[in-house]
Amino acid sequence: METLVLTLDLIGTFAFALSGATLGVRRRLDIFGVLVLSFAAAVAGGMTRDVLIGATPVAAISDWRYPATTLVAGIVTFFWAPLIERIDYPVRLFDAMGLALFAVAGTQKALDYGIAPPMAAALGMLTGIGGGIARDVLMARVPLVLQAELYAIAALAGAAVVALGYWLNLPALPCALAGAGLCFGLRVMAMHYGWHLPIALQGNNDEPPTPDGPAR
Repeated sequence: METLVLTLDLIGTFAFALSGATLGVRRRLDIFGVLVLSFAAAVAGGMTRDVLIGATPVAAISDWRYPATTLVAGIVTFFWAPLIERIDYPVRLFDAMGLALFAVAGTQKALDYGIAPPMAAALGMLTGIGGGIARDVLMARVPLVLQAELYAIAALAGAAVVALGYWLNLPALPCALAGAGLCFGLRVMAMHYGWHLPIALQGNNDEPPTPDGPAR
């Protein structure tokens, strides 16, 4: 089980690192900036999860394989960005891969630390969305999780499959693969078809309310 979690975590780390580095190259950051963004996108979610479940020191700084993985992804993206850009929507595609893998790995690690299945699924979702939030905040843009098509919902769905499989005493590997496949499939389909949660209707006046009442 430990090997399964580590494998999913490292693959997810590489995918999220690629998404962060690709965005950094697009924003014309230097190589240091690209590597910082790659690292932040890859480890923020996992670090948050580890702190919450008491897995300290967190894996991202206690295990050399995590920073090494982000370093490799960042360097590959920096020097071979034109090849990566040939993929349709590379940032969102790598982001979807990292989201799926982190959601199931985060859930499984939370379960291994004795967290109840419902909360383990919530922590899996948090693991998945944390890196994307850190990446987008550093780039001064609204995080995808707050505006994209079925982002956190897709992560929660994948995490729920792992948590339900654990509750039913089903084999961990098939549940993890099914959860990752569901999350990735939902995210890609939502991107393709524009599926999203309802958005509030705007009023006739977009001015913010004043301290004494609504805008006039």
